[in-house]
Amino acid sequence: MNAPADMPDVAKDANPINQETLDWVGMSHISLPINIAQPNGKLQPVLANLDIHVDIANPDVKGIHMSRLYLLLNRFASEQNVTSEALLSLLDQVCESHKGISQSAILRLGFDYPLNRPALKSDYSGWKPYPCTLEASRIDEQYSLEISVSVPYSSTCPCSAALSRQLLQEAFKEDFASQRNITTEMVETWLRSERGSVATPHSQRSYARVKVKIDAHAHQILPIINLIDTIEDALKTPVQTAVKREDEQEFARLNGANMMFCEDAARRLKSAFNLDERCLDFWIRVEHHESLHDHDAVAVVSKGIPGGYTPLLHR
Repeated sequence: MNAPADMPDVAKDANPINQETLDWVGMSHISLPINIAQPNGKLQPVLANLDIHVDIANPDVKGIHMSRLYLLLNRFASEQNVTSEALLSLLDQVCESHKGISQSAILRLGFDYPLNRPALKSDYSGWKPYPCTLEASRIDEQYSLEISVSVPYSSTCPCSAALSRQLLQEAFKEDFASQRNITTEMVETWLRSERGSVATPHSQRSYARVKVKIDAHAHQILPIINLIDTIEDALKTPVQTAVKREDEQEFARLNGANMMFCEDAARRLKSAFNLDERCLDFWIRVEHHESLHDHDAVAVVSKGIPGGYTPLLHR
């Protein structure tokens, strides 16, 4: 329903104070429930935080019509499922709603994507939220689509592990110094005792933040789950949900088999995404939230293509 004709429209009728173009004008932090299309034909409902902006390419225009943007988002959330095609169509509608004012539009959706993850050994499972961001843009009729995810994992320090093994060796030599004949049973008993844990390496909860650019026209279903799986498969030590003792033991084994500095984690991820042909470009930041220090260890890497993402510390 249009506003009554006698109501003033300052954004339309008034002149700008200065005749300048503007890069982006719009709204941020709009909360709307949306449905994300999944590969299995089902939908994943999430509560999204949306930003929508357009440019002012016409310097004679004072302002944009923000209500039009909100109503387009509201209709999109209630009538459309989130696919790459739907996002590009929404950008076209946004630009059409501001014809004569704007030439470009950018849309950002932030949400937690829940996945039910099985335990490592037991038959249990649990839900884990993965913070995700979708960024779609139409700039001078060129489309871009980017997906960002944050994945928590565990990292065990290789240096700490080496130092712990040295202390274990020294404790073993001390306890068995007077023994001439050491049997396998004696060693097994010793290892099961508290002396077998005279020192343990430190681990920390860590995070991989990965941003990828995909072909906006090649993917109907957004590869969010594939992206998360690629990260967890490369790192091998994802944070768990439901855990029984056998799961915790397997988690300890995986940490021991995959000890890594932040540099190691970044290289694992770079190798994995270099093999993924869906990713036109990628940017990766890994953070190891140290248990030894009160600061974090950080590594950043990008694909390194000309004109692509640059390895900035923060993106």
